[in-house]
Amino acid sequence: MIDAEAMPFLADIPRVQATRIPDSVALWFEGTETTYRDLDTRTNQIANGLIALDVQPGDRVAYLAKNTDVYYEMLFGAAKARAVLTGVNTRLAPPEIQFILSDASAKVLIVGKEFYAVIDQIRDQLPDLTRIITIDGDREDWDYFPSWRNSKPNTAPDRTPEADDDVIQLYTSGTTGRPKGVQLSNASYEAFFRQAAMLEWSSYGAGEAVMNAMPLFHVAGVNVGVLAAAQGAKAVILRDIDPGLILKLAEELTIAYAFWVPAVIMMLTQHPDVETTDFSALKVVSYGASPIAESLLLDAKRIMNVSFTQLYGLTETLGAGTYLPPQAHDPAWGKLRSCGVPWPGAIVRCVDDEGKPVPTGEVGEIVIKARFLMKGYWNRPDATEEAVKNGFFHTGDAGYFDEDGFLYIHDRIKDMIVSGGENVYPAEVENALFSHPGVADVAVIGVPDEKWGESVKAIIIVKPGETVTQEDLVAWAKDRIASFKCPKTVDFVSELPRNPSGKILRKDLREPFWAGHERRVG
Repeated sequence: MIDAEAMPFLADIPRVQATRIPDSVALWFEGTETTYRDLDTRTNQIANGLIALDVQPGDRVAYLAKNTDVYYEMLFGAAKARAVLTGVNTRLAPPEIQFILSDASAKVLIVGKEFYAVIDQIRDQLPDLTRIITIDGDREDWDYFPSWRNSKPNTAPDRTPEADDDVIQLYTSGTTGRPKGVQLSNASYEAFFRQAAMLEWSSYGAGEAVMNAMPLFHVAGVNVGVLAAAQGAKAVILRDIDPGLILKLAEELTIAYAFWVPAVIMMLTQHPDVETTDFSALKVVSYGASPIAESLLLDAKRIMNVSFTQLYGLTETLGAGTYLPPQAHDPAWGKLRSCGVPWPGAIVRCVDDEGKPVPTGEVGEIVIKARFLMKGYWNRPDATEEAVKNGFFHTGDAGYFDEDGFLYIHDRIKDMIVSGGENVYPAEVENALFSHPGVADVAVIGVPDEKWGESVKAIIIVKPGETVTQEDLVAWAKDRIASFKCPKTVDFVSELPRNPSGKILRKDLREPFWAGHERRVG
């Protein structure tokens, strides 16, 4: 359980746990273990090191590397210095990385070897950057993290955190424009901890192993480790998504909790070792960030025989909003397509264009009000004002509530297809097509149509060894959804573009079809 009274600020977590359980393992990374005593000592050193570099309260410190244990050392160390850790999406192009580092005015950068060349390329465009620290060494002109950290005093820094301090800045995916920096504060996390403590599936036991396979520039990835540390659990950090390694570690490290996006769940269910993997230690698998097909979910439940919990939230809501509890994953409940009920203390509504709640069963924009909402968008008061109205964050997602109070997501509002005056939500079509035995993955988009304005196109990955035709899929869909929702055309591809959280980049799929058209979708 989370003791929010003893740990109201992120900076408190290493100190409190070092007092309570000093020899318990806080972090596991590629066979290296860090105890809570070590974590407290190292984060003191990092805080003192940042202060020595003239990092002031509120300054941004950037992390550009694959997942490592260094991330959490930097997160808690920066929090002790009242600085803000900014994780940078490792899949971005150099100009996009430059934009984020410049937008954050990052003074210090922690970088992994995979990105040395990128930083060399953009270095002269980063005037605010005063110090670069490498995780992997091999650069005489930059500091080496272990040496830099270990040269600093291990006494607690002379800075007292405050509730309003930003502690983490994460950038939106940028699927709809320039990324925006989301400010997450101590107060946001304190509220998040208090709500999570009421939920059995997020209550990790001290010493239990929690797998963190999400990228650490994503709020879900960050939160897995933070929740683990706040409860004295062991965060098992994976550098990359490796289905074989995930299955191996599930057994060897007796993983009790894990967060996997649907794309990872699909990889695991299709891995040749999954049927022989011992999942007996695994208690709960949480998933979210993108839709999941009922057929995939049921397959995973059958194979793993564990409890599943779906989470719906956004970076701006600290990853929280609604949850589908394990018991609601019983098909008899009829709720498998739902993303659940509101978190304790959260108000979730579906509203019309005027912000008024729509009737039960009617689609509207999902809005969320809670104490754990972001403080705002960094240096973007205009965007903050547009997104947060009367205390409600407007998600841009379209959904509806059923009579039992369960929320269903149709899709992003901007992804809605209007064909002949009828609204078509891609998620509904994708769910129908995904249930076809020959379909491995699917994305649905709207493409130009002279007669209807837009028509529905399905983009399909076929399972190995299967033969599927356009006619097969259209007929399959017509048996499951209204005819106007069925795809008019089907393309077959080997892979679909996704962002790090697993969401399909429909914008990228639409671009070739809408190029040259005055009216743009997205």
